[in-house]
Amino acid sequence: MAYLGTPGATREIINKYQFAFQKKYGQNFLVDANILEKIIEAAGITADDFVLEIGPGIGTMTQYLCESARRVVAVEVDKMLIPILKETLSEYDNVEILNQDILKVDIKSLAQEKNAGKPIKIVANLPYYITTPIIMELFESGVPIENITIMVQREVAERMRTGPGTKDYGALSLAVQYYAQAQIVMNVSAQCFMPRPNVDSAVIRLERYKEPRVRVNDEKQMFQIIRASFNQRRKTFVNGLKNAPELNFSKEQIVKALSQIGKDENIRGEKLTLEEFAALSNYLGH
Repeated sequence: MAYLGTPGATREIINKYQFAFQKKYGQNFLVDANILEKIIEAAGITADDFVLEIGPGIGTMTQYLCESARRVVAVEVDKMLIPILKETLSEYDNVEILNQDILKVDIKSLAQEKNAGKPIKIVANLPYYITTPIIMELFESGVPIENITIMVQREVAERMRTGPGTKDYGALSLAVQYYAQAQIVMNVSAQCFMPRPNVDSAVIRLERYKEPRVRVNDEKQMFQIIRASFNQRRKTFVNGLKNAPELNFSKEQIVKALSQIGKDENIRGEKLTLEEFAALSNYLGH
């Protein structure tokens, strides 16, 4: 089986199976071998590694992963791609294909079963609409992760690295920065995909911290506070928290917490740093 990382090989397999791209799954297949090699390099994949791939498509990246890793599990939601994957990966005996929605997979159990609970590496080419839920789920579920190397829409990659006061700053920025060191490995032009998307992409590597960057007593509560403060960006931090059904702090409590960290009651969530969110959560939780 030839490598798929070219427009010709990709077109051939798509035509053979008369595969129809599904817009709902945000399907864009990478057709540039140089970029594929750089992603493997960025992920630092070795012969000892267990790799989870999210959204293998027709198996373009999966082939490279199988060559480099000890074991690969590829999770693909589109059942129409399963027969294609069985063909394109038929030469490899170190890969397993799961036809499931990644958000419904028990990744923790998978890591336990396939990698004795040791940290795993994750590689993915994620569609725009599902990037945030997947990243949040991977981090918040306590899955043992060494690093995540993902292809995402370029502006999403920027959002993961941005700080307070910018329009792109939000819950995703804070979650990524709490759990991991984020590094944009490279930008990828839209012309490297088939079909060609409307936007450029970027590969970003998230190296999981051994210990989170800030000390917080209740991680779950902190992220509830973060989400509440960004759910209605134009509202003040106080009103955002008061409108959140999962939180039951009084206005007085919230204002007092803000004053403890030297902030005015009219401040918006987008102006607060990760350290400040942690301090507010610790104060409100005691």
